[in-house]
Amino acid sequence: MAIAVLFPGQGTQTPRMGEPWRASPAWEIVERAETALGQPLAHLLLEATAEDLSRTREAQLAVLLASLLAWEALRDQVEAPVAFAGHSLGQITALIASGALNLADGVALASARAECTQGAADAHPGRMAALIGADVDMAAKACSGLDAWVANDNAPGQVVIGGTAEGLEAATEQAGNLGVRRVVRLNVGAAFHTPRMQAAADALAPFLATTPFRAPSAPVVSNADARPYGDAEGWPQRLADHLISPVRWRSSMETLVEMGATSFYEVGPGNVLTGLAKRTVDVTAVSLRNVTVPTDALLEVA
Repeated sequence: MAIAVLFPGQGTQTPRMGEPWRASPAWEIVERAETALGQPLAHLLLEATAEDLSRTREAQLAVLLASLLAWEALRDQVEAPVAFAGHSLGQITALIASGALNLADGVALASARAECTQGAADAHPGRMAALIGADVDMAAKACSGLDAWVANDNAPGQVVIGGTAEGLEAATEQAGNLGVRRVVRLNVGAAFHTPRMQAAADALAPFLATTPFRAPSAPVVSNADARPYGDAEGWPQRLADHLISPVRWRSSMETLVEMGATSFYEVGPGNVLTGLAKRTVDVTAVSLRNVTVPTDALLEVA
């Protein structure tokens, strides 16, 4: 069995999602992250409300830490992965889990990324919507000539677009004319992974330039081009580009299969990625998210 390890992104957070690990030796991850940032973080996993976790920085740090807690608790039970991948924020989690970033640098990068994206969102507000039943070509056609762009190609029949409020409204209307079955507007205040995030990419670039990367233990598949990378040098540019480029998740899953993966393990809160995998590729996809039960019960087949 060849395993690819996947990490979720923002949007999977829930209140008290750190409780299963509070008494686990893995909790050391949180304590080390607090030392790295010089501020408390445990409350994000144990006490924060849904409203607290709706803010970009809090949400992203909480998801990152919950995912790393799960990985720390599970990694000795998982045979060597053929590759790692992460959806949006999850890409940073994947880099930490693979050893391309140490924990302190990875947490600092996630914090800086969240602050830069929030700043760009405040300066350049936007909206996002999922087009159910659309493919990428249809979504791109719906956005053509408007202040709207494809933001996520998640799975067959699920493409997310983002843009200005006016651009998104026009694009979703055009999508309906093109035959899209349903439009689901997302509860976000920015057009992530579109050119509206250029200010975030510019602000994060100097931080990335001073962040030390190492070669990962197994290749990490990049969101921006869905290609696997085993080097250290290219990640600063890839992570900057990632902020303004669509998340090519469908293609990333196909790449993992081409690399020989027969099982996808989703590590972290929720089972969104497991569901997307089931719709996209012929693999065994499972969600691993609880260490308070026996090992066999950790495999929750979605």
